Amino acid sequence: MTPRTLGLTDPLHQYLMQVGFREPQLLKLVREQTAPLPGAHMLLAPEQAQFMALLTRLLGVRRYLEIGTYTGYSALAIALAMEPDGRVVTCEIDEAIATTAKRHWCHAGVADKIELQLGPALETLDDMLAHRSCGRFDMAFIDADKENLLGYYERCHALVRVGGLTLIDNTLWGGSVADDSDHDSSTDAIRAFNVFVHEDQRVEMVLVPIGDGLTLARKIA
Repeated sequence: MTPRTLGLTDPLHQYLMQVGFREPQLLKLVREQTAPLPGAHMLLAPEQAQFMALLTRLLGVRRYLEIGTYTGYSALAIALAMEPDGRVVTCEIDEAIATTAKRHWCHAGVADKIELQLGPALETLDDMLAHRSCGRFDMAFIDADKENLLGYYERCHALVRVGGLTLIDNTLWGGSVADDSDHDSSTDAIRAFNVFVHEDQRVEMVLVPIGDGLTLARKIA
C-alpha cells in the first residue's frame, strides 16, 4: 500500500482495459477506426473518456464546450452521457477531420446534439463572448494546441457557469513537464499553464494522472 499513484505497467494497463471502465460499442468503434490515422496519439484514453462521461452525469451537464474535436471521440462520449436535451459545442480548425467526426456522430445517432464550429477556436470563443454567452456552459474541455492554452482557459472560465468545470488535457505531457532539460515550446507552455492554474484562486483544482494528465478546474468566482 502507498499514498502515491501507481505507475501503469503493461500488465496492469491490460487489467485496467478489461475491468476498469465500460466503453460503449459506438465509442470503441471510433477508437478502432481512428487508430490507423495520422495523429492517432491525440485520441483520449478510453478510461479518461468514461471518467468525463461520469462527470457529465454527476454534474447534470446540459451545455458542454470543447476545444479540439479530432475524430469526435470525446464529443461523442459526452453526447452519449447527456440527457436528450443536452447540447455539445465543439471547435475544430481542420475541415477534413471534422468531416470524419460528423460521420461518427451520425452513425451514433447523436448528430442533432452536437454543433461543430469550424475555424480558429480563439475567434469562435471571442464571438461567443461578444454574444453574451458568459456562464452558458456547465463544462468545458480543452484539448488543442498548447501555445494558446492560457487563452483557451481564460475564455472557457468566462463561458462556464459558477460551479461548472473546465477540463484541460495533456497537463503531464508524457512526463516532459518534469524534465528540466525539455524546453520545447509546447512543454514550456504547459509548465507555465500548470503553475497558473495552481495559483488561480478563482477555481478549485486538481491535476489527475489519467491519460496524459487531466486538470479539473471548478469555477468558484
